[in-house]
Amino acid sequence: MTYEDNIRKVTPYTPGEQPKTKVIKLNTNESPYPPSPRVVEAMEKLDWNKLRLYPDPAMSELTRCIADHYGVKPSEVFAGVGSDDVLSMCFLTFFAGEKPVLFPDITYSFYDVWAEVYRIPYETKKLDGDFRIVPSDYYAPNGGIVIANPNAPTGIGENRAFIEDILEHNSESVVIIDEAYVDFGAESALPLIEKYENLIVVRTMSKSRAMAGMRIGYCFGNEKLIKYLNDVKYSVNSYTLNIPSIAAGKAAIEDTEYFREIVGRIKKTRENTAEELKKLGFSYFPSDTNFIFAKPPAGYKAKDIFLKLKESGIYVRHFDKERISDYLRITIGTDDEMHMLIHTLKEILQ
Repeated sequence: MTYEDNIRKVTPYTPGEQPKTKVIKLNTNESPYPPSPRVVEAMEKLDWNKLRLYPDPAMSELTRCIADHYGVKPSEVFAGVGSDDVLSMCFLTFFAGEKPVLFPDITYSFYDVWAEVYRIPYETKKLDGDFRIVPSDYYAPNGGIVIANPNAPTGIGENRAFIEDILEHNSESVVIIDEAYVDFGAESALPLIEKYENLIVVRTMSKSRAMAGMRIGYCFGNEKLIKYLNDVKYSVNSYTLNIPSIAAGKAAIEDTEYFREIVGRIKKTRENTAEELKKLGFSYFPSDTNFIFAKPPAGYKAKDIFLKLKESGIYVRHFDKERISDYLRITIGTDDEMHMLIHTLKEILQ
């Protein structure tokens, strides 16, 4: 026996590549636009002397602002360092049973990593031939359910009635709906938290609010579930979000007009790009996200196109995994960036 026998070993999550040179970056679903101007104002007004102090562990100003915006109580909001931190705390808090946690086989690839890290039993349920969730797969006994809606990387969103059907069949376990991309088109499950006390709805400011660099995530649930989350958080790391992040998050949430403007621009560019991809022979699923999950025309391999785009300074995402290796996930950038993508794809296909 060696010291390595006592080390926890897992296969880590692989994030999208962060190139060090200037490229057209369409691989990590970041916003192509800057945060709200109010965020800049908040940073300029910040009392930097406060950085010598610990931040408010309850993040009271931010959670109150989020609660006001969404029409819930502050006690129904939990915030963390990006939705990854929030989801990690959810896994650690709510999935302590012996029955397996259920989630799709094609989804956000951090779910199985957290399950492995926390030694949580889990099973993946196969999406159907159209890459959609089969509801009856989630009627079985389980220790919890996690569904990304809209799904990543497919971009497919389900309506609220679909989510409610799963909730109705799972009153004895916590159901987590990961809504990282919901602002781009899908119907939110948030109104259901008042009806189902086992529901957690997770959001992020990284996508639609253009704040990936600040790492701000949050979730909603009934007061009992949020208390359980805070109990675990305070047992692991009391001070999560720092003072600048709290101020920036509050400013971003308050600027609804700017939020609607950039989301509208991204959705319009998404539809225009989808049409151009279709003209080139690509097939894709209707997207409720800020990316398009597209399959190249017959005779072309997704990985080859991925590499050729990279050589041209355009980064998209390719997953070398079963069932989805024939697809590219393309983040929606600015109109100019998407025009360059289409132009380069035309050259590659020729």
